[in-house]
Amino acid sequence: MVPADQGGGVMRADLFTEDITGLDEALAAVDGFDRALVAGLLRPQPAQSAGLTGLAHAVAGTPLAARVAEAAEKAAGGAASEDHFVALAAARTALLGSVHDALMTRIEEATGRPRGEASAPGPAGQQAANLLAAARSWLCDLARSGWQGIDHDVVSGAAPVVSAMLPDPGLRRPATLLDGFAAELAASCPGVSMERIPARRWADLWSRALLLTVPGAADVPVSGTATGRLLPLGIDVHEHATAVQAQIHAVFEPADGTTPRLVRAGIAVPKPDTVVGAGLWQLLRPHMSLLTAVSEGRSMELTDMPVTAEGDLIWSDEHAGRGEPADAFATARVALPAATDAATAPLDRHPARIAVPVFLEGYAVQKDDDTLTFTLPGGHLAVDTDRIPTAGPLTPEAVAASGACIGLLRWDAGTYRVQPLAVETTVRKKAVAIHAGGWAGGTTDKAGAKAEKAATDAVAVLRERAGRLLRK
Repeated sequence: MVPADQGGGVMRADLFTEDITGLDEALAAVDGFDRALVAGLLRPQPAQSAGLTGLAHAVAGTPLAARVAEAAEKAAGGAASEDHFVALAAARTALLGSVHDALMTRIEEATGRPRGEASAPGPAGQQAANLLAAARSWLCDLARSGWQGIDHDVVSGAAPVVSAMLPDPGLRRPATLLDGFAAELAASCPGVSMERIPARRWADLWSRALLLTVPGAADVPVSGTATGRLLPLGIDVHEHATAVQAQIHAVFEPADGTTPRLVRAGIAVPKPDTVVGAGLWQLLRPHMSLLTAVSEGRSMELTDMPVTAEGDLIWSDEHAGRGEPADAFATARVALPAATDAATAPLDRHPARIAVPVFLEGYAVQKDDDTLTFTLPGGHLAVDTDRIPTAGPLTPEAVAASGACIGLLRWDAGTYRVQPLAVETTVRKKAVAIHAGGWAGGTTDKAGAKAEKAATDAVAVLRERAGRLLRK
């Protein structure tokens, strides 16, 4: 994928189409348990019991075996306690963790880049055990009712728990998850009338939330500080109706000359549902100078920036200074192949969390209706154009006309896909680079400026209305 004579390593695209031993069996066990949650575990039917048994068999021979076997037996009899549900959630999470590890091992083989070692969790912080227990109780009630049995009475039980948890910074992570999960369930009530139930997604949210009620599970220990040069690769935008997050992927070159490594820096803020597109940057910019640096094509100089063992920078502008110009494609060609991939925290080992920066060039683009595929010397790689944000100048058309791409390698629906963050293409016979985060620091681009003005007007109206309500 990356010619060696241009400074990069050669990626083996053929590995992405080879079967991974045990992958289908692990996912089948997860799916069986997820189906059991659809109808609920208050009075399980034989088919649900089979799903529980399959989960227990899948972790046989592991340290979880005895506890999960007991939990599956109790749940099949409709007598599962909270501890039993936690054990089942742990088994499901462990299975998806094994899938994650197998997929990441294949990526390591294909890219030739090593992965960092995950660190042991730090000591548990002081958390309100009663609030965690209340959250756990609600989640267990959900499992008993099942997704088909949810109604507003069941879902509303989360509200007082979330309200009590949110003021505590140490509980904000599980509280935010519970709040979003409950809102999604409430919008789908009553469950019995749903034509299609997102069984995998809701089971993901349920099991993760349940494990976060275990004291210490939500802790994110900071492993040290970072001093050196930060070379941005691109920005990944996650947008929801009431929140938006920008996550910057970058190569960090330590000042002490040790091995460069991949890191991330993120900022998330609440937003009105009327602010979309380029207007999102107005909400994000005041909180992170790095966004402007990415937009301007500059590096950042970090001094004692807190960083986790998983490569997440706990961003503070006080620890960052303006750096020299740094072209993202030069970084991708020269610095990325030598960088160590970030480690993954135990609770984050899930196929959906895979997002590995890669650089591709020398490909041909195949277009079939709205589907794009990069054809590489060793095989094919699907392009996930649905993840391209509307908050930037990058478009599927630009990707289709590109000759080089910085992207995130993901795994979705049983196949590896690449999400473009930036491409090199030709516009009016001139080579240009187009970035998904190109408008992050502001823009003179006509389309971007127009979208920003519309968002400015929308925010002004909302602020005026909010002020009027407060005056009343």
